[in-house]
Amino acid sequence: MAAPSSVTTLDFSATWVMNKTLSDSTDEILRLQGVSWLTRRAIGLATITLYTKHYKDDGGVEHIDIDQKLTGIPGTVEKRTLDWTFRENEDYLFGAILGKSRRVKLDEVDNDFLRKGWLPDTEEHGAVNSYVKSDTPKSGRTWIAEQIWGFEEIRGERRYVRHVDFTGPEGEHIQVRLVYDYASGSGA
Repeated sequence: MAAPSSVTTLDFSATWVMNKTLSDSTDEILRLQGVSWLTRRAIGLATITLYTKHYKDDGGVEHIDIDQKLTGIPGTVEKRTLDWTFRENEDYLFGAILGKSRRVKLDEVDNDFLRKGWLPDTEEHGAVNSYVKSDTPKSGRTWIAEQIWGFEEIRGERRYVRHVDFTGPEGEHIQVRLVYDYASGSGA
């Protein structure tokens, strides 16, 4: 279902379901991140739902908390603070990681794949830029995933989209677009 124009990058709070028909496959990225074949297969079959809460703390710093649920297997929790400071996280799927997030104007993004294709409201308000890398000394893995989150028009409908630019352990370079259906206005 299309995202209403009232939901913008200034407030992603909503429930989103990944549209696997419109999204690119993430199987190779997951493989390069060390996710087992069986888990990748389960993810490929699962419905992925994001329960998203976007808010500002008392200091005015933006936060995006995402409870990611998958049918049939455990999900993950993302707690993003949009201050471009690295934070550690560890979960069963990706292991030890370091990540940072911020609001960014698209003209500040050098990568064409990450910068292009967004609707005017994403250009106006800025997008969310996420940079996550493996914590190699702890995880034994090496990879980097940079993302831009915003809204695009896809097949004539406004959609929440993530552009992912991934670099694997041997320099593999993969770019994917993840597309989400709007499910409801209440987030996490």
